[in-house]
Amino acid sequence: QVQLVESGGGLVQPGGSLRLSCAASGSTIFSFNYMGWYRRAPGKERELVARITSGGSTNYYDSVKGRFTISRDNAKNTVALQMNSLEIEDTAVYYCNAGRGYSQYWGQGTQVTVSS
Repeated sequence: QVQLVESGGGLVQPGGSLRLSCAASGSTIFSFNYMGWYRRAPGKERELVARITSGGSTNYYDSVKGRFTISRDNAKNTVALQMNSLEIEDTAVYYCNAGRGYSQYWGQGTQVTVSS
């Protein structure tokens, strides 16, 4: 059974940094066609923040380009999201996501709050 567990969320001031990590169990990250991070802010729809494919290609939501970086650690079976220059608008619950064929897997989410 595939499980995704996020960690690294918290409270940070504007301009600060956080690093989110998603640990996969029950499957290696290489077995997924892609892994990514979504977020849902209060009163808003869920949106894709960043994604990395099994081949290593990445794509980012426009508002986070140049500030966020997605990466994977095959040895640790984790995917990370490095978030720099955080803005108040980045406040949301961040979810790890993985896809394989028609299957989708989700973590439970981790809260990121950017506030002064």
